[in-house]
Parts: sequence; C-alpha cells; structure tokens
Amino acid sequence: MAERVVLAYSGGLDTSVGIGWLKDATGKEVVALAVDVGQGGEDMEVIRQRALDCGAVEAVVVDAKDEFADDYIVPALKANALYQKRYPLVSGLSRPLIAKHLARVAHELGANSVAHGCTGKGNDQVRFEAAVAALAPDLTSIAPVRDLALTRDKAIVYANEHDLPIEQSKKSPYSIDKNVWAARSRPASSRTRGTGPSRTSTSTRRTRTCCATPPR
Repeated sequence: MAERVVLAYSGGLDTSVGIGWLKDATGKEVVALAVDVGQGGEDMEVIRQRALDCGAVEAVVVDAKDEFADDYIVPALKANALYQKRYPLVSGLSRPLIAKHLARVAHELGANSVAHGCTGKGNDQVRFEAAVAALAPDLTSIAPVRDLALTRDKAIVYANEHDLPIEQSKKSPYSIDKNVWAARSRPASSRTRGTGPSRTSTSTRRTRTCCATPPR
C-alpha cells in the first residue's frame, strides 16, 4: 500500500492546488480532511467531491460544530479569552481542533504525515504544527503553500494548467476566517491598506445602516 498524507482541506484554491503538489512532490496518496466548524459557505459534500476531483484518493468530512462549541468555545467564554484583550479568538480556537482530527484520521488510515495550507507569514502554521507535534509526534507536518512560497497568482495559474474544478478570482484583497463562534477579515496581502469593505462582515450589519436610532 502506498504511503499516505492527510491534508486539512478547506475547498479553496490553496489546498486544492496542494493536493496535486503533495502527490508530485512526495509520491504519497493524498487524503483530504474537511472539518466543519461552522464556517458556512459551500455545502460540505460539494467540498468533499471537489477534493476527489482534484486528485485526492479519499475525502473525509467531519462535523465538529458541536464539539467545537462544547469543548472549545464554552471554556473560552468562561475564561474570557480575547485576542490581545480586543476580540474573540477565531483561528486560535479552531486550529487545534482541526489538528486533532488530522492526527486521528492519519492514524486511522495508516498515514505517516499530515499537511496544511498555511502560508509562512501567519500564526496558523504554528498552531497546526505545534498541535500535531503534541498530539502525534510520530507524524510529519508538510506545508505546501509555505514551502512553495505560493502566491495567489501562481496558484491560479497552477489550477488553470491542471484544469482543477475551482473558480478563483484575483480581485478580492481580503481573507475571511469564519466559524460558529466568530468571523475575522484581514488583508490577504501586506500591500492592502485601509478598512475592509462591509461585505466581509457576512453575519452582521453596521449600526448606522440598520438602525434609525443607534442603540445606547
């Protein structure tokens, strides 16, 4: 049986491209793992099928919304956990849970490595890799996007060249991370300046646009 790597799969551009890169660079079969923490958007079955269409030998979907709420959000609420005492933890809460399921599925399927789609400029790479190292030190972590220094433009070119079934645009300069607990928007590039557009707030409206008299 060929060696396997389990990839934390979001259904987006980077991890879709990552499937092909992992196959080519490591020679391993790629298993895609999509963990539902309430991020919304596309149906998880659509995401699962996309992973298969992009070359994964198997695609696993885990509904972790209740687990996330009970075991992560509630304790964070009790601890009044805020990032820099300003806003609720978003990625910081969900990444260890995803890493937990990465390690579990890797062991169940006999994989000897896991992979994620994080870049080299943020904290997510550390969150994934530190959690995996603590939970399953026998597993190797691979970061195709970081290791390739993959830009969005390069990823789009790769997706087009390999006819990957994913629609992408170069237009949006913002990255949105959302789960059942909170949502966060930030510039996708260090060159982006200014306040993000209101459309990045997918679950709320600004007070001045929805209320005749702002609440006191």
